[in-house]
Amino acid sequence: MSFHLRAATANDLPFARTLTHEAMSRYYLQYGLLWSNDGFDVAWAGRENWLICRDDAVMGFVSLSRDSKALYIRELHMLECCRKQGAGSWVLEQMALKARTQGLGLLRLTVFKTNPARRLYQRRGLSIVGEEDCFWRMELDCRSTLAGE
Repeated sequence: MSFHLRAATANDLPFARTLTHEAMSRYYLQYGLLWSNDGFDVAWAGRENWLICRDDAVMGFVSLSRDSKALYIRELHMLECCRKQGAGSWVLEQMALKARTQGLGLLRLTVFKTNPARRLYQRRGLSIVGEEDCFWRMELDCRSTLAGE
């Protein structure tokens, strides 16, 4: 069995919104932030969104944006039953490759400081490069190597 990405459509928005809310609600509560379905929907519409799949099963999704220097992972969420199966590491490798092939030098993301996913990101080569309130800013230099190489 291998992982693959499938372009998300507007029909996938409810799945992505619900998954993100369920995955992030404890951090929102912890840091006193307010969840907004409308805010999520507006952000989704302006991003490149992919479903993470194994065979025909959807495991999660990744949401991307870019500027002239970097590819940004804005959301990366897996269904709880699909975690710890290697898909997250695989997605990070694919996004590093995507950044490099698009001529972007960096892969960037932000993560809540208390989110254990930070350890996965660090194992895959992303470094903490700054902080904002409750978030770590992380990045990987994609110019010469891929994550995990």
